[in-house]
Amino acid sequence: MSSSNVSVLEQALDYLAQVIQWQIQACFKGESQGQVRSEYPKLPNHLLATDVPLAQFIRSHKLDSSEQLVLLIALAPHLQPDFFDQWITAQLPQAGDYPQIGGWRGTIHRGFLPTGQTALFLLGGLEFTQRCRYQHLFGEEHLFAHQRILYLDPVPDGEPCMSGKLIMTQDYVDWFMQGQFSRPQFSVNFPAQRITTEMDWDDLVLNTQTSEQIDDLKAWIDHGKTLLYDWGMKRTLKLGYRVLFYGPPGTGKTLTASLLGKYTGKDVYKIDLSMVVSKFIGETEKNLANLFARAESKDWILFFDEADALFGKRTNVRDAHDKYANQEVSYLLQRVENYDGLVILSSNLKSNIDEAFIRRFQAIINFPMPSSKERLQLWKLAFPKQLSLASSIDLIQLSTNYELSGADIMNIVQYCCLQMLKKNKQALEQDDLLGAIKREFSKAGKIV
Repeated sequence: MSSSNVSVLEQALDYLAQVIQWQIQACFKGESQGQVRSEYPKLPNHLLATDVPLAQFIRSHKLDSSEQLVLLIALAPHLQPDFFDQWITAQLPQAGDYPQIGGWRGTIHRGFLPTGQTALFLLGGLEFTQRCRYQHLFGEEHLFAHQRILYLDPVPDGEPCMSGKLIMTQDYVDWFMQGQFSRPQFSVNFPAQRITTEMDWDDLVLNTQTSEQIDDLKAWIDHGKTLLYDWGMKRTLKLGYRVLFYGPPGTGKTLTASLLGKYTGKDVYKIDLSMVVSKFIGETEKNLANLFARAESKDWILFFDEADALFGKRTNVRDAHDKYANQEVSYLLQRVENYDGLVILSSNLKSNIDEAFIRRFQAIINFPMPSSKERLQLWKLAFPKQLSLASSIDLIQLSTNYELSGADIMNIVQYCCLQMLKKNKQALEQDDLLGAIKREFSKAGKIV
């Protein structure tokens, strides 16, 4: 964290402390007779003029004074763990007896943490009209909730919703403190893994039709925002883009997704569907909601590999389980449609995907097994420079006689390279390659 950012955040906390003191004095301690009440504190203008993340965020989103205050209330415990204890409980030792102030204590963090009631108290004091005025700041349509910046944690049935914990997402805590979003770690709560590649477009061997379709996809990535905003198509088109990659394993689907991320500078996250789908009612939707909530407004590329598991054909309703499975599919369809970035679904067979999804894809791209011409190109690209090829090797013959995917060829070359190193051989022979090809076919239960 830069020294300038530290200074601004410290001054922002000082401002928040002034607000707390002002409201406590006005609401609970009374004022001396004849004393003129001071004006409600405001965040100093010079702080808003700085180039630190907090000030930039406030300016870019044109946050008013109430929104600025809510932002600081949610951020404060992450900056100074005992902040509210210092400025609330220290002045009101029995603060827990004031439900207007709210607050809660965590299971690990033992300090005072804010709730919706805490925010309403600091905004409107004890005035009913004022407290009602600010409740919209926590609605689903507000910037805070819509962009998953901060939100109120749901409360048990029957309890006031404003009693919910006021939570700032870790992404924005990192943003305000470090000036960048942290990359999420693969976990149960985020069942997706960032994928990258050191390869380039020249390493990707595709047929002409598939290559042209990938070029069309690049065009949307390059010009999609111009089409939506400058050309006014946002009124009639959804913000995101949905693509289906289908074809046999090893034909370049995952590599293409990785290269699109590399080409655009966007993070690509491969979703582990085995961790998303749950046998427990409601858990699949919960897992998906967590995933999309984390991804929204980040401009990530979401890559659902082997999407048949979740996006497959909906079943006829025979029992409650079938009915619920169909609800899961419908929910997923809705979240995919509403995602404002690029979503890529990958499947071995196009026929495995529900027609309801097919109709909603902007592009459907086939990745067939490579032809003999493409296999020859793959063979030529596969060998490292350090490996010598004997004159007996006939790549044209291998390309013609053996139907292999790009991944198959790389597996064969890897095996051959390791054998050469193990045996300290100087050159790779045709028989070595043929033996490795036979081994690769046997893995798939095929006979050469």
